[in-house]
Amino acid sequence: MTTPENVVRALAEPTRLRAFAAVVLGAGTLTDVASASGLKPKDAGTALNKLREAGLVVGDPARPADLKPLAATLTESMPADGLAPFIQNDRLVSLPVAHERRRKILEHVAAHAFTARTYYEEKEINERLRAWCDGGEVDHVTIRRYLVDLGLLERGGGLYQAQPLPM
Repeated sequence: MTTPENVVRALAEPTRLRAFAAVVLGAGTLTDVASASGLKPKDAGTALNKLREAGLVVGDPARPADLKPLAATLTESMPADGLAPFIQNDRLVSLPVAHERRRKILEHVAAHAFTARTYYEEKEINERLRAWCDGGEVDHVTIRRYLVDLGLLERGGGLYQAQPLPM
């Protein structure tokens, strides 16, 4: 079923976005999509398959799916906090590609999973992040690495310390 979340998730990946743009602009065959998008045929084929699974592309040759029924179901606007569709029901569903949005999402996770200036063993960090990643596209190890890289968690001496968020 095509949902707003599936649409955003499918188009958040640059290769799929390029392939979808090529289809919308008239490319239908795999060769045409690869040529119009500048993708390798294998990558274009994979992107088209994912776009079909998401309900954005139909047929062979490919053509854009009719999204009017989906648009008609959108009666309420997305929350202005920018977390949807990346966080749903206290679960990290996916991460945005844009660095600033990704940082905002990870700050949210860090603020809700950890207490600032508190030390945690790696096992506890993993448990808390697994709870956030359960059922999503991102694994807890990747999230832990991002949190360390962004300075939201500090690592040293076998322990992690949650850092206060910037104001």
